[in-house]
Amino acid sequence: MLSCEEFITKNKLFKRGEIIGVGCSGGSDSIALLHYLASNQEKFDIEVVAIHVDHEIRENSYIDADFVKEKAKELGVRYYKFRVDAPKIAREKGLSLETAARQARYGVFKSLLQKGLVDKIALAHHMSDQAETILMHIFRGSGVAGAKGMSPISDKVYVRPFLNTSKDDIYQYLAENHLDYCEDVTNEDTTYNRNFVRNVIMKNILSRWPNAIEAIVNFGQAIADDDEFINKQIYAEAIINEDKLVRIPLSYFLFDNAIVTRIIFRAVKSIGITQDIEKRHIDLIKKLALNGENGKKLSLPFEAVAIKEYDYLTIMNNHKEKVNFEAPFKCGEFDLPNGEKLIVKRVKDYALKEGQLIIDYRKVSKDAIWRFRRDGDMFTKYGGGTKKLKSYLIDKKIPARLRDTLPVLADENQIYAIAGVEISDLAKVENVPTAYLIEIKTQP
Repeated sequence: MLSCEEFITKNKLFKRGEIIGVGCSGGSDSIALLHYLASNQEKFDIEVVAIHVDHEIRENSYIDADFVKEKAKELGVRYYKFRVDAPKIAREKGLSLETAARQARYGVFKSLLQKGLVDKIALAHHMSDQAETILMHIFRGSGVAGAKGMSPISDKVYVRPFLNTSKDDIYQYLAENHLDYCEDVTNEDTTYNRNFVRNVIMKNILSRWPNAIEAIVNFGQAIADDDEFINKQIYAEAIINEDKLVRIPLSYFLFDNAIVTRIIFRAVKSIGITQDIEKRHIDLIKKLALNGENGKKLSLPFEAVAIKEYDYLTIMNNHKEKVNFEAPFKCGEFDLPNGEKLIVKRVKDYALKEGQLIIDYRKVSKDAIWRFRRDGDMFTKYGGGTKKLKSYLIDKKIPARLRDTLPVLADENQIYAIAGVEISDLAKVENVPTAYLIEIKTQP
């Protein structure tokens, strides 16, 4: 019998009534996890769902899919199957097959979570996987912060009930419950980094130090404990989390190198970059923060980018789709693509709050519309003086990442207003009883 109930309870991996999707390849570990959780649904007060992702790496991969489907049927749990072309993704994005498969797999998981079909994803990582992960992080140059390995729960939705369970215990559980499983022949292919670590490096280490797995895992836990202590002391103030990005005040890059390195690792992890960040990336980020010019960018793995923005170093996902927005110039509420609302209303009281603007609507062209900025836009500053809109936004220290999402009131390339920022001198209010108030409100 597996002894992971205490681990699950201690780390609060499940909440009552949650739907738990089990990532199940059909291999020994995931079959054991699927069986264990399905057999203990009542104990944990959860509903279990089997999820199989066919990466289309092997010609006969459909066999594994059918096997998992049959196991799910035997256990009386729902079954979801997905197919992703990992080799194609690897070619198109210039990724290793390992990385492409992982990205595609987690893309499936994310979709299920977003659609509300599952509340959490359970993964079958165990102690040996943890030891391998720690070694791989060390080999990649991930530093001390990366050496703590995987967490029992990450991003609040990925849980690892077997993380404190040995491979031998899993095999014993399979035998006791007469469970068969699929053998993936690619697990023996040492061209894959993890397989090389598992089948070559760990095999040799264990031949000399039989307790090496437990020792490596304990080392990772010690690192995690240290990291948690530093988190309480520094991270809360050093890392400013916003939607899909994180900002670090430049002053924190003057701290001791060990602290700075940890802050950077924690920052990139907070935006979902959990691997392939190496020491060279950390060094480049430090150099950018301390010596880079304002506005300079640094490309990072997984389409992330670091930008020096005035008093901050911002790290964000650089992938963005072009979003269009147009709305008529009239009173009303208009939905913005980022979930906020553009409010335009007639007012007599000019006592403005922060972020509110007033405009003389009589001075605005009847053809004017709300939209996002375009090349060639010009802006006449309040008080006089015309310049390119881009230059004006730079002068106002508006970060580059925000400039394309500010609603502007425009007729051709003439800008009358920048919502939340400034009114053009062409439309300023002068001794009129009524005006239009403009503001941007965040949706509750």
